[in-house]
Amino acid sequence: MKGILIFILAMVPLLVPAQQVLTLEECLTLAETNYPLARQKVLLEQQFQSEVNVLELQKLPKLDLNAQSTYQSDVTRIPIELPNADIQPPNKDQYRATLDVNQLIYNGGSIAANARLKQAELKTRQQEVEVTIYQVKERVNGTYFKVLLLQEQEKLLDSKMKILQERAKEAVSAIRNGMALPSSNQLLQAELLLLEQQKVHLKYERKKALESLSSLTFKDIALSDTLLKPEILLASNTPLNRPELKLFEYKAQQLDISKELIDKEKSPSVMGFAQAGYGNPGLNMLDNSFQEFYMVGLKFNWRLFDWGKNQEKKLGVEALKQVVATEKETFVLNNEIQLQEAWEDISKYREILEQDAAIVNLREEVIASNTSQFQNGTITSSAYIIDLNKLYDAKINQKLTEIQLVMSQAKYKLIKGDF
Repeated sequence: MKGILIFILAMVPLLVPAQQVLTLEECLTLAETNYPLARQKVLLEQQFQSEVNVLELQKLPKLDLNAQSTYQSDVTRIPIELPNADIQPPNKDQYRATLDVNQLIYNGGSIAANARLKQAELKTRQQEVEVTIYQVKERVNGTYFKVLLLQEQEKLLDSKMKILQERAKEAVSAIRNGMALPSSNQLLQAELLLLEQQKVHLKYERKKALESLSSLTFKDIALSDTLLKPEILLASNTPLNRPELKLFEYKAQQLDISKELIDKEKSPSVMGFAQAGYGNPGLNMLDNSFQEFYMVGLKFNWRLFDWGKNQEKKLGVEALKQVVATEKETFVLNNEIQLQEAWEDISKYREILEQDAAIVNLREEVIASNTSQFQNGTITSSAYIIDLNKLYDAKINQKLTEIQLVMSQAKYKLIKGDF
Protein backbone atom coordinates (compact mmCIF):
# COMPACT_ATOMS: atom_id res chain seq x y z
CA MET A 1 0.00 0.00 0.00
CA LYS A 2 2.83 2.33 0.90
CA GLY A 3 4.52 1.58 -2.44
CA ILE A 4 1.35 2.47 -4.38
CA LEU A 5 1.07 5.75 -2.47
CA ILE A 6 4.68 6.63 -3.28
CA PHE A 7 4.06 5.80 -6.98
CA ILE A 8 0.97 8.04 -7.11
CA LEU A 9 2.81 10.91 -5.44
CA ALA A 10 5.65 10.48 -7.93
CA MET A 11 3.23 10.65 -10.87
CA VAL A 12 1.44 13.81 -9.73
CA PRO A 13 4.07 16.23 -11.13
CA LEU A 14 3.83 14.45 -14.48
CA LEU A 15 0.06 14.87 -14.57
CA VAL A 16 0.17 18.60 -13.80
CA PRO A 17 0.87 20.67 -16.96
CA ALA A 18 4.24 22.38 -16.86
CA GLN A 19 4.06 26.16 -16.57
CA GLN A 20 5.55 28.11 -19.45
CA VAL A 21 7.52 31.32 -19.21
CA LEU A 22 7.24 33.32 -22.42
CA THR A 23 9.04 36.43 -23.63
CA LEU A 24 7.93 39.06 -26.11
CA GLU A 25 10.69 38.03 -28.53
CA GLU A 26 9.52 34.40 -28.46
CA CYS A 27 5.93 35.41 -29.20
CA LEU A 28 7.01 37.65 -32.08
CA THR A 29 9.18 34.87 -33.54
CA LEU A 30 6.35 32.33 -33.23
CA ALA A 31 3.93 34.67 -35.01
CA GLU A 32 6.43 35.33 -37.81
CA THR A 33 7.19 31.62 -38.27
CA ASN A 34 3.73 30.09 -37.90
CA TYR A 35 1.45 32.71 -39.47
CA PRO A 36 -0.28 30.99 -42.45
CA LEU A 37 0.70 33.76 -44.84
CA ALA A 38 4.38 32.91 -44.26
CA ARG A 39 3.90 29.75 -46.31
CA GLN A 40 3.11 31.93 -49.33
CA LYS A 41 6.82 32.72 -49.74
CA VAL A 42 7.56 29.09 -50.59
CA LEU A 43 4.50 28.86 -52.86
CA LEU A 44 5.51 32.04 -54.67
CA GLU A 45 9.00 30.58 -55.18
CA GLN A 46 7.45 27.46 -56.72
CA GLN A 47 5.28 29.57 -59.02
CA PHE A 48 8.35 31.58 -60.08
CA GLN A 49 10.30 28.42 -60.95
CA SER A 50 7.40 27.15 -63.07
CA GLU A 51 7.12 30.45 -64.96
CA VAL A 52 10.89 30.60 -65.60
CA ASN A 53 10.84 26.99 -66.82
CA VAL A 54 8.10 27.95 -69.28
CA LEU A 55 10.26 30.84 -70.53
CA GLU A 56 13.30 28.57 -70.93
CA LEU A 57 11.21 26.14 -72.97
CA GLN A 58 10.84 28.87 -75.60
CA LYS A 59 14.49 28.23 -76.53
CA LEU A 60 13.68 24.66 -77.59
CA PRO A 61 12.44 23.82 -81.09
CA LYS A 62 8.68 23.77 -81.60
CA LEU A 63 7.28 20.74 -83.41
CA ASP A 64 3.87 20.88 -85.09
CA LEU A 65 2.18 18.05 -86.97
CA ASN A 66 -0.41 19.35 -89.46
CA ALA A 67 -2.73 17.56 -91.85
CA GLN A 68 -5.43 18.83 -94.17
CA SER A 69 -7.74 17.66 -96.89
CA THR A 70 -9.43 20.20 -99.17
CA TYR A 71 -11.68 20.42 -102.19
CA GLN A 72 -11.62 23.65 -104.16
CA SER A 73 -13.92 25.02 -106.82
CA ASP A 74 -11.13 25.76 -109.27
CA VAL A 75 -7.40 25.20 -109.80
CA THR A 76 -4.59 26.91 -111.69
CA ARG A 77 -4.59 26.04 -115.40
CA ILE A 78 -2.28 26.89 -118.34
CA PRO A 79 -4.49 28.84 -120.78
CA ILE A 80 -2.66 27.68 -123.89
CA GLU A 81 -2.07 24.31 -125.52
CA LEU A 82 1.51 23.30 -126.23
CA PRO A 83 2.39 20.94 -129.05
CA ASN A 84 3.46 17.47 -128.01
CA ALA A 85 2.60 18.29 -124.38
CA ASP A 86 -0.36 17.31 -122.27
CA ILE A 87 -0.24 19.35 -119.02
CA GLN A 88 -2.94 18.27 -116.63
CA PRO A 89 -4.21 20.81 -114.10
CA PRO A 90 -3.96 19.93 -110.35
CA ASN A 91 -6.77 17.97 -108.80
CA LYS A 92 -9.52 19.89 -107.10
CA ASP A 93 -9.26 17.52 -104.13
CA GLN A 94 -5.91 17.98 -102.44
CA TYR A 95 -4.21 16.31 -99.42
CA ARG A 96 -1.26 17.35 -97.31
CA ALA A 97 0.44 16.25 -94.05
CA THR A 98 3.48 18.15 -92.72
CA LEU A 99 5.84 18.18 -89.78
CA ASP A 100 6.90 21.78 -89.05
CA VAL A 101 9.93 22.63 -86.91
CA ASN A 102 10.59 26.20 -85.70
CA GLN A 103 13.73 27.11 -83.76
CA LEU A 104 14.30 30.50 -82.13
CA ILE A 105 17.83 31.70 -82.93
CA TYR A 106 17.82 35.30 -81.70
CA ASN A 107 15.25 37.64 -80.15
CA GLY A 108 17.35 40.37 -78.56
CA GLY A 109 17.51 38.77 -75.10
CA SER A 110 13.75 39.00 -74.54
CA ILE A 111 13.59 35.64 -72.72
CA ALA A 112 16.36 36.60 -70.29
CA ALA A 113 14.68 39.97 -69.64
CA ASN A 114 11.36 38.24 -68.96
CA ALA A 115 13.12 35.91 -66.49
CA ARG A 116 14.63 38.91 -64.67
CA LEU A 117 11.19 40.52 -64.53
CA LYS A 118 9.73 37.33 -63.01
CA GLN A 119 12.54 37.37 -60.43
CA ALA A 120 11.77 40.98 -59.56
CA GLU A 121 8.04 40.20 -59.28
CA LEU A 122 8.88 37.32 -56.93
CA LYS A 123 10.93 39.58 -54.64
CA THR A 124 8.14 42.15 -54.59
CA ARG A 125 5.39 39.66 -53.75
CA GLN A 126 7.50 37.93 -51.09
CA GLN A 127 8.28 41.30 -49.52
CA GLU A 128 4.56 42.11 -49.47
CA VAL A 129 4.18 38.98 -47.34
CA GLU A 130 6.92 40.28 -45.02
CA VAL A 131 5.08 43.60 -44.64
CA THR A 132 1.83 41.84 -43.73
CA ILE A 133 3.59 39.61 -41.20
CA TYR A 134 5.23 42.69 -39.65
CA GLN A 135 1.76 44.16 -39.16
CA VAL A 136 0.84 40.95 -37.31
CA LYS A 137 3.79 41.63 -35.00
CA GLU A 138 2.16 44.92 -34.01
CA ARG A 139 -0.96 43.00 -32.97
CA VAL A 140 1.15 40.51 -31.01
CA ASN A 141 2.92 43.40 -29.27
CA GLY A 142 -0.35 45.04 -28.18
CA THR A 143 -1.89 41.76 -27.00
CA TYR A 144 1.25 40.73 -25.11
CA PHE A 145 1.30 43.92 -23.05
CA LYS A 146 -2.43 43.70 -22.39
CA VAL A 147 -1.88 40.24 -20.87
CA LEU A 148 1.15 41.51 -18.97
CA LEU A 149 -0.84 44.36 -17.40
CA LEU A 150 -3.68 42.05 -16.34
CA GLN A 151 -1.12 39.61 -14.95
CA GLU A 152 0.48 42.33 -12.81
CA GLN A 153 -2.93 43.56 -11.61
CA GLU A 154 -3.76 40.04 -10.43
CA LYS A 155 -0.51 39.88 -8.48
CA LEU A 156 -1.34 43.18 -6.76
CA LEU A 157 -4.83 41.94 -5.90
CA ASP A 158 -3.33 38.79 -4.35
CA SER A 159 -0.97 40.93 -2.29
CA LYS A 160 -3.82 43.18 -1.16
CA MET A 161 -5.97 40.15 -0.24
CA LYS A 162 -3.15 38.73 1.86
CA ILE A 163 -2.92 41.97 3.86
CA LEU A 164 -6.70 42.12 4.35
CA GLN A 165 -6.79 38.48 5.48
CA GLU A 166 -4.17 39.30 8.13
CA ARG A 167 -6.22 42.30 9.29
CA ALA A 168 -9.35 40.11 9.35
CA LYS A 169 -7.63 37.62 11.67
CA GLU A 170 -6.61 40.50 13.93
CA ALA A 171 -10.19 41.87 13.85
CA VAL A 172 -11.63 38.47 14.89
CA SER A 173 -9.19 38.35 17.83
CA ALA A 174 -10.07 41.91 18.81
CA ILE A 175 -13.82 41.17 18.65
CA ARG A 176 -13.32 38.06 20.77
CA ASN A 177 -11.50 40.16 23.40
CA GLY A 178 -14.18 42.86 23.29
CA MET A 179 -11.82 45.43 21.77
CA ALA A 180 -13.76 45.85 18.48
CA LEU A 181 -17.28 45.62 17.16
CA PRO A 182 -18.39 42.75 14.83
CA SER A 183 -18.88 45.28 12.04
CA SER A 184 -15.11 45.72 11.93
CA ASN A 185 -14.66 42.20 10.60
CA GLN A 186 -17.75 42.43 8.38
CA LEU A 187 -16.28 45.41 6.54
CA LEU A 188 -13.05 43.50 5.97
CA GLN A 189 -14.93 40.39 4.73
CA ALA A 190 -17.00 42.52 2.34
CA GLU A 191 -13.79 44.04 0.96
CA LEU A 192 -12.30 40.55 0.50
CA LEU A 193 -15.40 39.46 -1.44
CA LEU A 194 -15.05 42.54 -3.62
CA LEU A 195 -11.44 41.60 -4.33
CA GLU A 196 -12.51 38.06 -5.25
CA GLN A 197 -15.00 39.56 -7.68
CA GLN A 198 -12.28 41.74 -9.23
CA LYS A 199 -10.02 38.68 -9.55
CA VAL A 200 -12.74 36.81 -11.45
CA HIS A 201 -13.10 39.76 -13.83
CA LEU A 202 -9.33 39.98 -14.37
CA LYS A 203 -9.04 36.21 -14.86
CA TYR A 204 -11.54 36.14 -17.70
CA GLU A 205 -10.13 39.28 -19.30
CA ARG A 206 -6.66 37.70 -19.20
CA LYS A 207 -8.07 34.46 -20.56
CA LYS A 208 -9.56 36.29 -23.56
CA ALA A 209 -6.30 38.12 -24.21
CA LEU A 210 -4.31 34.88 -23.91
CA GLU A 211 -6.62 33.18 -26.40
CA SER A 212 -5.94 36.01 -28.85
CA LEU A 213 -2.19 35.70 -28.23
CA SER A 214 -2.40 31.92 -28.71
CA SER A 215 -4.17 32.44 -32.03
CA LEU A 216 -1.55 34.92 -33.21
CA THR A 217 1.43 32.77 -32.14
CA PHE A 218 -0.15 29.36 -32.86
CA LYS A 219 0.95 28.19 -29.41
CA ASP A 220 -1.21 27.01 -26.53
CA ILE A 221 -0.84 29.50 -23.67
CA ALA A 222 -2.61 28.69 -20.40
CA LEU A 223 -3.70 30.93 -17.51
CA SER A 224 -0.96 29.38 -15.40
CA ASP A 225 1.72 30.53 -17.84
CA THR A 226 3.76 33.65 -17.15
CA LEU A 227 4.73 36.43 -19.52
CA LEU A 228 7.98 38.20 -18.68
CA LYS A 229 8.25 41.96 -18.79
CA PRO A 230 10.83 42.63 -21.52
CA GLU A 231 13.99 44.63 -21.01
CA ILE A 232 14.18 46.84 -24.08
CA LEU A 233 17.28 48.76 -25.11
CA LEU A 234 16.78 51.58 -27.58
CA ALA A 235 19.32 52.74 -30.12
CA SER A 236 18.24 56.06 -31.60
CA ASN A 237 21.13 56.28 -34.11
CA THR A 238 20.28 53.10 -36.06
CA PRO A 239 18.79 53.53 -39.56
CA LEU A 240 15.16 52.80 -40.38
CA ASN A 241 14.77 49.08 -41.06
CA ARG A 242 11.10 48.63 -41.93
CA PRO A 243 10.18 45.90 -44.45
CA GLU A 244 8.15 48.48 -46.40
CA LEU A 245 11.40 50.17 -47.48
CA LYS A 246 12.59 47.01 -49.20
CA LEU A 247 9.16 46.64 -50.78
CA PHE A 248 9.45 50.12 -52.33
CA GLU A 249 12.97 49.25 -53.52
CA TYR A 250 11.82 45.99 -55.14
CA LYS A 251 8.87 47.73 -56.80
CA ALA A 252 11.24 50.30 -58.35
CA GLN A 253 13.57 47.53 -59.56
CA GLN A 254 10.64 45.69 -61.09
CA LEU A 255 9.61 48.79 -63.01
CA ASP A 256 13.19 49.35 -64.25
CA ILE A 257 13.26 45.81 -65.65
CA SER A 258 9.84 46.40 -67.23
CA LYS A 259 11.36 49.32 -69.15
CA GLU A 260 14.21 47.07 -70.33
CA LEU A 261 11.67 44.53 -71.55
CA ILE A 262 9.84 47.24 -73.49
CA ASP A 263 13.12 48.09 -75.24
CA LYS A 264 13.56 44.40 -76.13
CA GLU A 265 10.25 44.48 -78.01
CA LYS A 266 11.97 46.62 -80.68
CA SER A 267 14.79 44.10 -81.18
CA PRO A 268 14.89 41.99 -84.37
CA SER A 269 14.21 38.27 -84.16
CA VAL A 270 15.63 35.41 -86.21
CA MET A 271 13.86 32.06 -86.51
CA GLY A 272 15.01 28.90 -88.28
CA PHE A 273 12.36 26.63 -89.70
CA ALA A 274 12.04 23.30 -91.50
CA GLN A 275 9.07 21.50 -93.01
CA ALA A 276 8.79 17.92 -94.21
CA GLY A 277 5.61 16.60 -95.72
CA TYR A 278 3.70 14.21 -97.89
CA GLY A 279 0.80 15.24 -100.08
CA ASN A 280 -0.98 15.46 -103.39
CA PRO A 281 0.17 17.65 -104.96
CA GLY A 282 3.60 18.22 -103.42
CA LEU A 283 5.73 21.24 -104.15
CA ASN A 284 5.40 20.50 -107.87
CA MET A 285 1.83 21.67 -108.49
CA LEU A 286 1.76 20.11 -111.95
CA ASP A 287 2.34 16.58 -110.68
CA ASN A 288 -0.98 15.02 -109.70
CA SER A 289 0.44 12.32 -107.44
CA PHE A 290 1.39 11.89 -103.79
CA GLN A 291 4.90 13.17 -103.24
CA GLU A 292 7.35 13.65 -100.37
CA PHE A 293 8.77 17.13 -99.95
CA TYR A 294 10.74 19.31 -97.53
CA MET A 295 11.70 22.94 -97.06
CA VAL A 296 14.25 24.70 -94.78
CA GLY A 297 14.93 28.36 -94.23
CA LEU A 298 15.33 31.40 -91.98
CA LYS A 299 12.82 34.03 -90.93
CA PHE A 300 13.85 37.55 -90.00
CA ASN A 301 11.51 40.04 -88.38
CA TRP A 302 12.18 43.60 -87.28
CA ARG A 303 9.45 46.09 -86.57
CA LEU A 304 10.96 49.37 -87.75
CA PHE A 305 8.19 51.71 -86.66
CA ASP A 306 5.54 51.29 -83.94
CA TRP A 307 4.00 54.78 -84.00
CA GLY A 308 5.49 55.63 -80.58
CA LYS A 309 3.78 52.70 -78.81
CA ASN A 310 6.91 51.61 -76.90
CA GLN A 311 7.72 55.16 -75.90
CA GLU A 312 4.23 55.60 -74.41
CA LYS A 313 4.67 52.34 -72.49
CA LYS A 314 7.94 53.58 -71.03
CA LEU A 315 6.35 56.88 -70.02
CA GLY A 316 3.63 54.93 -68.21
CA VAL A 317 6.22 52.85 -66.36
CA GLU A 318 8.16 55.99 -65.42
CA ALA A 319 4.97 57.51 -64.00
CA LEU A 320 4.50 54.38 -61.87
CA LYS A 321 8.07 54.76 -60.60
CA GLN A 322 7.22 58.26 -59.47
CA VAL A 323 4.13 56.92 -57.71
CA VAL A 324 6.31 54.41 -55.83
CA ALA A 325 8.78 57.18 -54.95
CA THR A 326 6.02 59.36 -53.50
CA GLU A 327 4.62 56.38 -51.56
CA LYS A 328 8.06 55.79 -50.06
CA GLU A 329 8.49 59.46 -49.23
CA THR A 330 5.08 59.55 -47.54
CA PHE A 331 5.82 56.37 -45.58
CA VAL A 332 9.16 57.70 -44.32
CA LEU A 333 7.54 60.99 -43.29
CA ASN A 334 4.70 59.26 -41.40
CA ASN A 335 7.20 56.88 -39.84
CA GLU A 336 9.30 59.78 -38.55
CA ILE A 337 6.18 61.34 -37.03
CA GLN A 338 5.26 58.06 -35.34
CA LEU A 339 8.79 57.67 -34.00
CA GLN A 340 8.72 61.18 -32.56
CA GLU A 341 5.35 60.52 -30.90
CA ALA A 342 6.57 57.21 -29.47
CA TRP A 343 9.72 58.91 -28.12
CA GLU A 344 7.60 61.60 -26.44
CA ASP A 345 5.48 58.86 -24.83
CA ILE A 346 8.66 57.21 -23.50
CA SER A 347 9.80 60.51 -21.97
CA LYS A 348 6.33 61.10 -20.48
CA TYR A 349 6.09 57.69 -18.82
CA ARG A 350 9.62 57.96 -17.44
CA GLU A 351 8.72 61.22 -15.73
CA ILE A 352 5.36 59.91 -14.47
CA LEU A 353 7.07 56.79 -13.12
CA GLU A 354 9.28 58.90 -10.87
CA GLN A 355 6.17 60.57 -9.44
CA ASP A 356 4.43 57.21 -9.06
CA ALA A 357 7.32 55.92 -6.97
CA ALA A 358 7.10 58.94 -4.67
CA ILE A 359 3.32 58.54 -4.30
CA VAL A 360 3.62 54.81 -3.47
CA ASN A 361 6.33 55.50 -0.86
CA LEU A 362 4.13 58.07 0.87
CA ARG A 363 1.08 55.78 0.77
CA GLU A 364 3.14 52.92 2.22
CA GLU A 365 4.21 55.17 5.12
CA VAL A 366 0.56 56.07 5.74
CA ILE A 367 -0.62 52.44 5.70
CA ALA A 368 2.27 51.40 7.98
CA SER A 369 1.08 53.95 10.51
CA ASN A 370 -2.57 52.93 10.01
CA THR A 371 -1.72 49.26 10.49
CA SER A 372 -0.29 49.99 13.93
CA GLN A 373 -3.33 52.12 14.78
CA PHE A 374 -5.73 49.42 13.54
CA GLN A 375 -3.96 46.80 15.66
CA ASN A 376 -4.28 49.08 18.69
CA GLY A 377 -7.94 49.77 17.94
CA THR A 378 -7.50 53.54 17.42
CA ILE A 379 -8.91 53.56 13.84
CA THR A 380 -11.83 51.68 12.30
CA SER A 381 -11.75 49.04 9.60
CA SER A 382 -13.43 51.51 7.25
CA ALA A 383 -10.66 54.08 7.64
CA TYR A 384 -8.00 51.43 7.20
CA ILE A 385 -9.64 50.05 4.03
CA ILE A 386 -9.87 53.54 2.52
CA ASP A 387 -6.14 54.14 2.94
CA LEU A 388 -5.28 50.59 1.81
CA ASN A 389 -7.32 51.11 -1.37
CA LYS A 390 -5.47 54.36 -2.03
CA LEU A 391 -2.15 52.56 -1.62
CA TYR A 392 -3.08 49.83 -4.10
CA ASP A 393 -4.60 52.30 -6.52
CA ALA A 394 -1.21 54.03 -6.47
CA LYS A 395 0.59 50.70 -6.94
CA ILE A 396 -1.69 49.79 -9.86
CA ASN A 397 -1.02 53.18 -11.45
CA GLN A 398 2.71 52.62 -10.94
CA LYS A 399 2.56 49.18 -12.53
CA LEU A 400 0.44 50.55 -15.39
CA THR A 401 3.01 53.28 -16.02
CA GLU A 402 5.87 50.73 -15.96
CA ILE A 403 4.15 48.58 -18.57
CA GLN A 404 3.13 51.59 -20.66
CA LEU A 405 6.77 52.69 -20.63
CA VAL A 406 8.02 49.28 -21.83
CA MET A 407 5.17 49.06 -24.34
CA SER A 408 6.12 52.49 -25.74
CA GLN A 409 9.74 51.33 -26.03
CA ALA A 410 8.62 48.17 -27.85
CA LYS A 411 6.37 50.27 -30.08
CA TYR A 412 9.33 52.52 -30.90
CA LYS A 413 11.39 49.49 -31.95
CA LEU A 414 8.50 48.14 -34.04
CA ILE A 415 8.02 51.48 -35.79
CA LYS A 416 11.74 51.60 -36.52
CA GLY A 417 11.79 48.01 -37.77
CA ASP A 418 14.17 46.62 -35.12
CA PHE A 419 11.94 43.67 -34.11
